[in-house]
Amino acid sequence: MTPAPQGNGTGYRAIVGPLLIPTWVMIGIFLVLPVLLMAVYSFLTKEFRGGVVWDFTLAAYDQFFLNRGLFGDEPPVIEWTYITIFWRSIWQAALATLICLIVGFPTAWFIATRPARTRAVWLFLVTVPYWVNLLIRTVSLKFLIRENGPLNESLMALGLITDPLPLVNTNLAVQLGLFYSYLPFMVLPVYAAVERYNFALSEAAADLYASRWVTLREIVLPVVKPGIIAGCILVFVPSLGAFLAPDLLGGAKTFMIGSLIDEQFRGSQGNWPFGAAAAMILMTLVLIVLTVYARAQTKGDAR
Repeated sequence: MTPAPQGNGTGYRAIVGPLLIPTWVMIGIFLVLPVLLMAVYSFLTKEFRGGVVWDFTLAAYDQFFLNRGLFGDEPPVIEWTYITIFWRSIWQAALATLICLIVGFPTAWFIATRPARTRAVWLFLVTVPYWVNLLIRTVSLKFLIRENGPLNESLMALGLITDPLPLVNTNLAVQLGLFYSYLPFMVLPVYAAVERYNFALSEAAADLYASRWVTLREIVLPVVKPGIIAGCILVFVPSLGAFLAPDLLGGAKTFMIGSLIDEQFRGSQGNWPFGAAAAMILMTLVLIVLTVYARAQTKGDAR
Protein backbone atom coordinates (compact mmCIF):
# COMPACT_ATOMS: atom_id res chain seq x y z
CA MET A 1 0.00 0.00 0.00
CA THR A 2 1.12 3.56 -0.69
CA PRO A 3 1.93 5.33 2.55
CA ALA A 4 -0.39 8.22 3.34
CA PRO A 5 1.24 11.65 3.16
CA GLN A 6 2.05 13.27 6.46
CA GLY A 7 -0.45 15.75 7.79
CA ASN A 8 1.89 18.73 7.57
CA GLY A 9 3.01 17.85 4.05
CA THR A 10 6.70 17.70 5.02
CA GLY A 11 7.20 14.18 3.69
CA TYR A 12 5.42 15.03 0.44
CA ARG A 13 7.60 18.10 -0.12
CA ALA A 14 10.72 16.09 0.68
CA ILE A 15 9.86 13.66 -2.14
CA VAL A 16 8.61 16.15 -4.76
CA GLY A 17 11.11 18.93 -4.02
CA PRO A 18 14.18 17.29 -5.62
CA LEU A 19 12.10 16.26 -8.65
CA LEU A 20 11.32 19.91 -9.33
CA ILE A 21 14.98 20.97 -9.43
CA PRO A 22 15.38 20.40 -13.22
CA THR A 23 12.20 22.39 -13.82
CA TRP A 24 13.41 25.32 -11.73
CA VAL A 25 16.78 25.22 -13.47
CA MET A 26 15.14 25.35 -16.90
CA ILE A 27 12.87 28.22 -15.81
CA GLY A 28 15.84 30.09 -14.40
CA ILE A 29 17.98 29.67 -17.53
CA PHE A 30 15.38 30.18 -20.25
CA LEU A 31 12.92 32.57 -18.57
CA VAL A 32 14.31 34.46 -15.59
CA LEU A 33 17.85 34.97 -16.95
CA PRO A 34 16.76 36.47 -20.32
CA VAL A 35 14.34 38.85 -18.56
CA LEU A 36 17.07 39.95 -16.15
CA LEU A 37 19.44 40.42 -19.09
CA MET A 38 16.90 42.63 -20.86
CA ALA A 39 16.37 44.62 -17.67
CA VAL A 40 20.11 45.23 -17.30
CA TYR A 41 20.55 46.11 -21.00
CA SER A 42 17.77 48.70 -20.75
CA PHE A 43 19.94 50.71 -18.32
CA LEU A 44 23.13 50.54 -20.39
CA THR A 45 24.55 52.89 -23.03
CA LYS A 46 24.33 52.25 -26.78
CA GLU A 47 27.60 51.34 -28.49
CA PHE A 48 28.15 53.22 -31.76
CA ARG A 49 28.43 50.10 -33.93
CA GLY A 50 25.70 48.18 -32.11
CA GLY A 51 25.76 46.38 -28.79
CA VAL A 52 26.14 48.06 -25.42
CA VAL A 53 28.64 49.95 -23.29
CA TRP A 54 28.59 49.07 -19.62
CA ASP A 55 27.78 52.57 -18.42
CA PHE A 56 24.47 52.65 -16.58
CA THR A 57 22.01 55.35 -17.58
CA LEU A 58 18.29 56.06 -18.02
CA ALA A 59 18.82 57.36 -21.55
CA ALA A 60 16.85 54.54 -23.21
CA TYR A 61 13.73 55.20 -21.13
CA ASP A 62 14.22 58.94 -21.57
CA GLN A 63 14.37 58.44 -25.35
CA PHE A 64 11.11 56.47 -25.29
CA PHE A 65 9.09 59.12 -23.45
CA LEU A 66 10.90 62.42 -24.12
CA ASN A 67 12.32 64.23 -27.15
CA ARG A 68 15.31 66.44 -26.38
CA GLY A 69 16.19 67.35 -29.96
CA LEU A 70 18.79 65.98 -32.32
CA PHE A 71 21.74 66.89 -30.11
CA GLY A 72 19.96 66.56 -26.76
CA ASP A 73 20.28 70.26 -25.92
CA GLU A 74 16.66 71.35 -26.36
CA PRO A 75 13.96 71.47 -23.66
CA PRO A 76 12.36 68.04 -23.36
CA VAL A 77 8.92 67.49 -24.85
CA ILE A 78 6.80 64.35 -24.90
CA GLU A 79 7.93 61.89 -27.60
CA TRP A 80 4.61 60.96 -29.16
CA THR A 81 6.16 58.75 -31.85
CA TYR A 82 6.83 55.75 -29.63
CA ILE A 83 3.79 56.38 -27.44
CA THR A 84 1.64 56.33 -30.59
CA ILE A 85 3.24 53.04 -31.67
CA PHE A 86 2.52 51.63 -28.22
CA TRP A 87 -1.09 52.83 -28.32
CA ARG A 88 -1.52 51.38 -31.82
CA SER A 89 -0.26 48.05 -30.52
CA ILE A 90 -2.75 48.12 -27.65
CA TRP A 91 -5.82 48.84 -29.75
CA GLN A 92 -4.74 46.42 -32.50
CA ALA A 93 -4.31 43.68 -29.89
CA ALA A 94 -7.61 44.59 -28.20
CA LEU A 95 -9.47 44.56 -31.51
CA ALA A 96 -7.92 41.23 -32.49
CA THR A 97 -8.99 39.83 -29.12
CA LEU A 98 -12.55 41.08 -29.62
CA ILE A 99 -12.79 39.62 -33.14
CA CYS A 100 -11.36 36.30 -31.96
CA LEU A 101 -13.94 36.24 -29.14
CA ILE A 102 -16.83 37.04 -31.50
CA VAL A 103 -15.80 34.22 -33.83
CA GLY A 104 -14.25 31.87 -31.28
CA PHE A 105 -17.12 31.66 -28.78
CA PRO A 106 -19.73 30.37 -31.28
CA THR A 107 -17.09 28.06 -32.75
CA ALA A 108 -16.25 26.62 -29.34
CA TRP A 109 -19.96 26.28 -28.51
CA PHE A 110 -20.59 24.49 -31.79
CA ILE A 111 -17.75 22.02 -31.19
CA ALA A 112 -18.75 21.37 -27.57
CA THR A 113 -22.33 20.57 -28.60
CA ARG A 114 -21.35 18.06 -31.30
CA PRO A 115 -21.52 14.32 -30.58
CA ALA A 116 -18.53 13.13 -28.60
CA ARG A 117 -17.26 10.98 -31.46
CA THR A 118 -16.91 14.00 -33.80
CA ARG A 119 -15.47 16.60 -31.41
CA ALA A 120 -11.91 15.41 -31.95
CA VAL A 121 -12.31 15.97 -35.69
CA TRP A 122 -13.50 19.54 -35.21
CA LEU A 123 -10.68 20.29 -32.76
CA PHE A 124 -8.24 18.83 -35.25
CA LEU A 125 -9.52 21.22 -37.92
CA VAL A 126 -9.04 24.17 -35.55
CA THR A 127 -5.47 23.25 -34.61
CA VAL A 128 -4.19 21.89 -37.93
CA PRO A 129 -2.86 25.32 -39.09
CA TYR A 130 -0.41 25.15 -36.20
CA TRP A 131 1.30 22.26 -37.89
CA VAL A 132 2.80 24.93 -40.17
CA ASN A 133 5.28 27.59 -39.04
CA LEU A 134 3.78 31.00 -38.23
CA LEU A 135 6.09 32.70 -40.73
CA ILE A 136 4.88 30.46 -43.56
CA ARG A 137 1.24 31.02 -42.62
CA THR A 138 1.70 34.80 -42.54
CA VAL A 139 3.47 34.84 -45.90
CA SER A 140 0.69 32.66 -47.34
CA LEU A 141 -1.92 35.11 -46.07
CA LYS A 142 -0.05 37.97 -47.73
CA PHE A 143 -0.01 36.01 -51.00
CA LEU A 144 -3.76 35.44 -50.63
CA ILE A 145 -4.76 39.10 -50.13
CA ARG A 146 -2.23 40.88 -52.37
CA GLU A 147 -3.55 42.87 -55.33
CA ASN A 148 -2.97 40.06 -57.84
CA GLY A 149 -3.69 37.31 -55.32
CA PRO A 150 -6.47 34.71 -55.34
CA LEU A 151 -8.85 36.83 -53.23
CA ASN A 152 -8.86 39.87 -55.51
CA GLU A 153 -8.89 37.76 -58.67
CA SER A 154 -11.89 35.79 -57.40
CA LEU A 155 -13.81 38.95 -56.47
CA MET A 156 -13.11 40.50 -59.89
CA ALA A 157 -14.07 37.27 -61.66
CA LEU A 158 -17.42 37.33 -59.84
CA GLY A 159 -17.92 40.95 -60.83
CA LEU A 160 -18.07 42.17 -57.24
CA ILE A 161 -15.18 44.61 -57.77
CA THR A 162 -13.60 46.21 -60.81
CA ASP A 163 -10.19 47.05 -59.37
CA PRO A 164 -8.07 45.06 -56.88
CA LEU A 165 -8.58 45.96 -53.25
CA PRO A 166 -5.42 47.43 -51.65
CA LEU A 167 -5.43 45.16 -48.60
CA VAL A 168 -1.70 44.73 -47.96
CA ASN A 169 0.05 47.39 -45.86
CA THR A 170 -3.17 48.31 -44.06
CA ASN A 171 -4.52 47.94 -40.55
CA LEU A 172 -7.06 45.48 -41.94
CA ALA A 173 -4.27 43.21 -43.17
CA VAL A 174 -2.60 43.31 -39.75
CA GLN A 175 -5.92 42.45 -38.12
CA LEU A 176 -6.40 39.52 -40.47
CA GLY A 177 -2.90 38.30 -39.61
CA LEU A 178 -3.46 38.56 -35.85
CA PHE A 179 -6.89 36.95 -36.09
CA TYR A 180 -5.63 34.08 -38.23
CA SER A 181 -2.60 33.54 -35.99
CA TYR A 182 -4.30 33.49 -32.59
CA LEU A 183 -7.91 32.36 -33.12
CA PRO A 184 -7.21 28.82 -31.78
CA PHE A 185 -5.91 30.41 -28.57
CA MET A 186 -9.46 31.67 -28.02
CA VAL A 187 -11.35 28.61 -29.22
CA LEU A 188 -9.59 25.99 -27.10
CA PRO A 189 -10.00 27.56 -23.59
CA VAL A 190 -13.60 28.52 -24.32
CA TYR A 191 -14.29 25.02 -25.62
CA ALA A 192 -12.85 23.52 -22.43
CA ALA A 193 -15.18 25.72 -20.35
CA VAL A 194 -18.26 25.05 -22.47
CA GLU A 195 -17.60 21.30 -22.43
CA ARG A 196 -17.95 21.34 -18.63
CA TYR A 197 -21.13 23.39 -18.78
CA ASN A 198 -24.26 21.66 -17.49
CA PHE A 199 -26.80 22.15 -20.29
CA ALA A 200 -29.59 21.19 -17.89
CA LEU A 201 -29.28 24.77 -16.58
CA SER A 202 -30.31 26.12 -19.99
CA GLU A 203 -33.22 23.71 -20.11
CA ALA A 204 -34.34 24.82 -16.67
CA ALA A 205 -34.14 28.47 -17.74
CA ALA A 206 -36.23 27.72 -20.83
CA ASP A 207 -38.83 25.98 -18.63
CA LEU A 208 -39.01 29.22 -16.62
CA TYR A 209 -39.70 31.16 -19.85
CA ALA A 210 -36.28 32.83 -19.99
CA SER A 211 -35.32 34.04 -23.45
CA ARG A 212 -32.17 32.79 -25.13
CA TRP A 213 -30.49 36.14 -24.58
CA VAL A 214 -31.31 36.10 -20.85
CA THR A 215 -30.08 32.51 -20.58
CA LEU A 216 -26.85 33.43 -22.32
CA ARG A 217 -26.26 36.54 -20.22
CA GLU A 218 -27.36 35.30 -16.82
CA ILE A 219 -26.42 31.60 -16.90
CA VAL A 220 -24.05 30.61 -19.70
CA LEU A 221 -21.58 33.51 -19.64
CA PRO A 222 -21.00 33.48 -15.84
CA VAL A 223 -20.26 29.74 -15.98
CA VAL A 224 -17.88 29.86 -18.95
CA LYS A 225 -16.35 33.21 -17.91
CA PRO A 226 -13.00 31.68 -16.79
CA GLY A 227 -12.50 30.15 -20.24
CA ILE A 228 -13.38 33.44 -21.95
CA ILE A 229 -10.95 35.41 -19.79
CA ALA A 230 -8.20 32.85 -20.34
CA GLY A 231 -8.78 32.98 -24.10
CA CYS A 232 -8.71 36.79 -24.13
CA ILE A 233 -5.39 36.82 -22.28
CA LEU A 234 -3.90 34.16 -24.56
CA VAL A 235 -4.85 36.25 -27.60
CA PHE A 236 -4.17 39.76 -26.26
CA VAL A 237 -0.68 39.15 -24.84
CA PRO A 238 0.96 37.63 -27.97
CA SER A 239 -0.94 40.06 -30.24
CA LEU A 240 0.47 42.97 -28.25
CA GLY A 241 4.05 41.91 -28.96
CA ALA A 242 3.51 40.50 -32.44
CA PHE A 243 5.93 41.58 -35.16
CA LEU A 244 5.46 39.11 -38.02
CA ALA A 245 1.97 40.30 -38.97
CA PRO A 246 2.86 44.03 -38.82
CA ASP A 247 6.14 43.47 -40.69
CA LEU A 248 4.81 41.27 -43.48
CA LEU A 249 1.23 42.48 -43.81
CA GLY A 250 1.48 46.07 -42.62
CA GLY A 251 3.58 49.09 -43.42
CA ALA A 252 4.95 52.22 -41.82
CA LYS A 253 1.46 53.30 -40.72
CA THR A 254 0.82 49.97 -39.00
CA PHE A 255 4.13 49.80 -37.09
CA MET A 256 3.68 48.04 -33.74
CA ILE A 257 5.78 47.73 -30.60
CA GLY A 258 6.97 44.22 -31.47
CA SER A 259 8.33 45.50 -34.78
CA LEU A 260 10.02 48.40 -32.98
CA ILE A 261 11.77 46.03 -30.56
CA ASP A 262 12.79 43.66 -33.35
CA GLU A 263 14.24 46.56 -35.37
CA GLN A 264 16.47 47.67 -32.48
CA PHE A 265 18.18 44.29 -32.21
CA ARG A 266 18.49 43.54 -35.92
CA GLY A 267 21.68 44.52 -37.74
CA SER A 268 24.76 46.34 -36.51
CA GLN A 269 23.18 49.80 -36.17
CA GLY A 270 20.44 48.84 -33.74
CA ASN A 271 19.97 50.42 -30.35
CA TRP A 272 20.02 47.50 -27.93
CA PRO A 273 19.36 49.51 -24.74
CA PHE A 274 16.38 51.23 -26.36
CA GLY A 275 15.02 47.91 -27.63
CA ALA A 276 15.46 46.40 -24.16
CA ALA A 277 13.72 49.39 -22.57
CA ALA A 278 10.78 49.07 -24.98
CA ALA A 279 10.62 45.33 -24.18
CA MET A 280 10.57 46.04 -20.44
CA ILE A 281 7.80 48.63 -20.88
CA LEU A 282 5.83 46.09 -22.89
CA MET A 283 6.39 43.40 -20.27
CA THR A 284 5.29 45.81 -17.52
CA LEU A 285 2.04 46.44 -19.38
CA VAL A 286 1.45 42.69 -19.73
CA LEU A 287 2.14 42.17 -16.03
CA ILE A 288 -0.36 44.90 -15.17
CA VAL A 289 -3.02 43.16 -17.27
CA LEU A 290 -2.29 39.81 -15.61
CA THR A 291 -2.28 41.38 -12.13
CA VAL A 292 -5.66 43.01 -12.72
CA TYR A 293 -7.01 39.66 -13.91
CA ALA A 294 -5.58 37.81 -10.89
CA ARG A 295 -7.08 40.31 -8.44
CA ALA A 296 -10.45 40.16 -10.16
CA GLN A 297 -10.37 36.37 -9.92
CA THR A 298 -9.41 36.56 -6.24
CA LYS A 299 -12.31 38.92 -5.47
CA GLY A 300 -14.67 36.67 -7.44
CA ASP A 301 -13.55 33.59 -5.49
CA ALA A 302 -13.89 35.49 -2.19
CA ARG A 303 -17.53 36.21 -2.97
